[in-house]
Amino acid sequence: MKVFIVYCHPSEDSFTRHMRDAFIKGVTDVGHEYILSDLYKMNFKTDMSEEEYLRDAYYRNSPDPAADVLAEQEKVNASDAIVFIYPVFWTEAPAKLVGWFDRVWTYGFAYGEKTMKTLEKGLVLCSAGNPRERLESLGLLDSMKKVMLGDRLFNRVKEADFIVFDNTSREFGLREENWDQNLEKIYELGKNLFAGLK
Repeated sequence: MKVFIVYCHPSEDSFTRHMRDAFIKGVTDVGHEYILSDLYKMNFKTDMSEEEYLRDAYYRNSPDPAADVLAEQEKVNASDAIVFIYPVFWTEAPAKLVGWFDRVWTYGFAYGEKTMKTLEKGLVLCSAGNPRERLESLGLLDSMKKVMLGDRLFNRVKEADFIVFDNTSREFGLREENWDQNLEKIYELGKNLFAGLK
């Protein structure tokens, strides 16, 4: 089976990069395939053009989406699952990933007269500098889940989950203390992504 990984982090010197690598190792160690879109390395264009905006605003199927958008849509439809790996920036995904949704989740693909296949699984793996308790007490974790699972993934996947790895700020000692066990969890998530699916 095949997973499409949408990875978004501006630096290779990050815990999130290690998350990506551990997840990919888990996926490949059990014989599954993956496609990776590294949005920063690709220099993915995230600002909608006026033409793109008007196409979606008026619920039109034309003009055809740009070539870079079509390439991402093809990756989605060539996969059985989609996984987003990114750091939390101001209670949200990085702007580059938000822009990916703005441009790739077009009318006629992700909604309206949909050509996007319904994927078996959707998974969000994000690193957060703040402790989980703070994110929960302020309602921020719930907000992030609602946006990613309730809006962006919604009925586009059969099964979805949102997992946050907290205390990853360099100021917290727990970042180093939990490093290995967090990466082991991520590796296992990769290994078991398609568990129970044929």
